[in-house]
Amino acid sequence: MKVDIQATLFNLIKEKIGNDDSLGRALADVLNVSQDAVYRRYRGETALTIHEIQKICSYYGISFDSLLDIQQNRVVFQYRSLEAYDFSLDAYLEGILAGVKQIKSFTNPTIVLTVKDSPLFQLLNFPHLFRFKLYFWAKSYLNIDQYKTEQFTHEKTAEKTFLMGKEILQIYNSIPSKEIYDYDLMRGFIRQIQYYFDAYLFKDPHYAIRLLTEMQMLLNHMKAQVTIGKKFMYGTQAPASGCEYEVFLNDTTISDSTYFFKSIEKKGLYVTHNMMNYLQTTDEIYVNESEQILNKTTGKFEFN
Repeated sequence: MKVDIQATLFNLIKEKIGNDDSLGRALADVLNVSQDAVYRRYRGETALTIHEIQKICSYYGISFDSLLDIQQNRVVFQYRSLEAYDFSLDAYLEGILAGVKQIKSFTNPTIVLTVKDSPLFQLLNFPHLFRFKLYFWAKSYLNIDQYKTEQFTHEKTAEKTFLMGKEILQIYNSIPSKEIYDYDLMRGFIRQIQYYFDAYLFKDPHYAIRLLTEMQMLLNHMKAQVTIGKKFMYGTQAPASGCEYEVFLNDTTISDSTYFFKSIEKKGLYVTHNMMNYLQTTDEIYVNESEQILNKTTGKFEFN
């Protein structure tokens, strides 16, 4: 087995467990070997056997075929299959929370976003908008069976869900960011609300007005943040100081929504897939090339 492939496998595992210090303990249990034996494999001193690779891939949900077929023009992404997806708001937010917590745990993290339509982090300032976006994805984009006969109803956000969204926002607001928005930002979202209204998919048609009103409130809040160059949660006072918030408007085309993060230890990338799902990679070549494109879009930048 090539050492670079073995290293790639270990990097994928570290991404999944989110803590390098626990690598030995985690794999010792999976492979039934000592932690020292794990680290010998991690350093490339001992090659993983095919049986060990199979055990690791099965335990962590890594594609064995793609791992063995890594070439110069191939990139390994982590992906959550829709077959195992829980489309509840809580489950979706749990995935986002885990991601932002991991980024925040790194040294001096920064993020760069390109946003094609809806700024998901900013949507969390208005949970009704976020909930509608997730519902539309499940019902009208993916045609999930359990939603086929349902109408969208007004529901109060559960306390647990609200607090989770608030925590995500607090972490996002604490990380300096550059964000590149498409010229047609939110227009697709408006068309989705209009479609539900026209198709009688709101149980209460007046709820469409509430969503559009909150959308205007969201845009006003984003303008307020851009004006002072700082991120803050809706309903709170703008901070006198805080992390950088720099926004660019791309008045030509943004082909997708990309979430790039950079820190002292690591760089990585999330790319939206099938509207609201996402692919994740820390592939060095691919991530560096993506960073170069972002630099060309915003001008070369460095965060201190």
